[in-house]
Amino acid sequence: MTETFLGMPATAPAGVGHLRGDEPFPVAARRALADAQLRRNLRHATGTIRAKSAAVIGEVPDWPELRAAGRAIKSDTMARLPELLEQLEAAVTAAGGTVHWAADAVEANRIVTDLVRAAGADRVMKVKSMATQEIGLNEALEAAGITPVETDLAELIVQLGRDRPSHILVPAIHRNRAEIREVFLREMPGVDPALSDEPAALAAAARRHLRETFLSTRVAVSGANFAVAETGTLAVVESEGNGRMCLTLPETLITVMGIEKVVPSWDDLAVFLQLLPRASTGERMNPYTSMWTGVTPGDGPQAFHLVLLDNGRSAVLADEVGRQALHCIRCSACLNVCPVYERTGGHAYGSVYPGPIGAVLSPQLTGVEENASLPYASSLCGACFDACPVMIDIPSVLVHLRARHVAERRAAHRTPSAEAVAMAAAAYTMDHPRLYAAAQRAAGLGRLAGRALPPPLNGWTASRDVPAAPPQTFRQWWAERRSES
Repeated sequence: MTETFLGMPATAPAGVGHLRGDEPFPVAARRALADAQLRRNLRHATGTIRAKSAAVIGEVPDWPELRAAGRAIKSDTMARLPELLEQLEAAVTAAGGTVHWAADAVEANRIVTDLVRAAGADRVMKVKSMATQEIGLNEALEAAGITPVETDLAELIVQLGRDRPSHILVPAIHRNRAEIREVFLREMPGVDPALSDEPAALAAAARRHLRETFLSTRVAVSGANFAVAETGTLAVVESEGNGRMCLTLPETLITVMGIEKVVPSWDDLAVFLQLLPRASTGERMNPYTSMWTGVTPGDGPQAFHLVLLDNGRSAVLADEVGRQALHCIRCSACLNVCPVYERTGGHAYGSVYPGPIGAVLSPQLTGVEENASLPYASSLCGACFDACPVMIDIPSVLVHLRARHVAERRAAHRTPSAEAVAMAAAAYTMDHPRLYAAAQRAAGLGRLAGRALPPPLNGWTASRDVPAAPPQTFRQWWAERRSES
């Protein structure tokens, strides 16, 4: 039996799940930038969410204190993660649930597939879950002859369109309503050919399509926004009610949860239930907040399984700077304010976790070299840090991961970096007075050539100016002073 040991890092396995792209970010981003419709869709959607979020955050007088509390709770949780997970396991088990530990995506997919088969089902209904997207659960179920049905409207759009999510909160943000109508007409059985692209009409069509699934499917798979260690309670927040249907109607409920989602107590949960809706959907509270604790005889699912997923999280935890990424509550606020994401969309990042948080989380889950371009997919403007409800210092983590990438490549190739060569040359020059004086004279002559550098150094000056050399060096000034005296 495979066991998971926190603090003994192992990255997410290659070839399974959706944490790695097929091409580097710059290549994918360049193609996305050429799609004018995509950019219009993103600009409209992110702008709308930003405005709604800012309005409801402005109503809260103690928002800075709430953010600081969220950061403190998350820091404490990461410091005590093994203890809290064991407490959660004991509480879930005492309430009639079963806890499974999954070291990686392969193990998690096997556990869920075996549980669905044991329940005698060939179809499952799913609550929107980033963790199951991360591990590629849908593909694993389909390979086992089990049909997964996404019940979240945006996830359903992505699934029917044979597409990929491009946003943490709004997976189909890259689609406008005319495109969604075409997907429904093409892929949704029994849809009215006269279907309009009005949001209410599209939602009604999806509701009719899903009603039979809700009433006839015996197994559901969910994620979890939070898990309370002291009671074993799981929580899912959503806006449509599909989650409530999946969490109450089936006979068997399987929840796949990243190990970082645990919180110590109900008091801690209350902090995040204030932060999350305002930062994510611009709502004062989520329309549907569903919580369940184990199994209640005669009420709801009579078999509950919790799959605790590592899949590289221990590797993230081992990095004292990078572990901030595990504080994320998946609100997507950083995506909605990021100028890079707004212009390229989520698919360019290659991972199911796009935007600024994806740029710091995905490389750590996979190993930095596996997603080496993502830490550079940022202007370091700091808007993500300002928006994050738990105050993750994403720009600092990005810089930290860039340094890790350089150090790892240098160690792998055993060759000095260009920076190291330049610093060695500078040290040698400064250690030889005549050579240093000659270099100063050369710098002065450089003023005549303007403030641009010649190739190959001109890449640096493409977006910035070289500081102008002073008209006189200190040596020259000192020599003149001495001659005058």
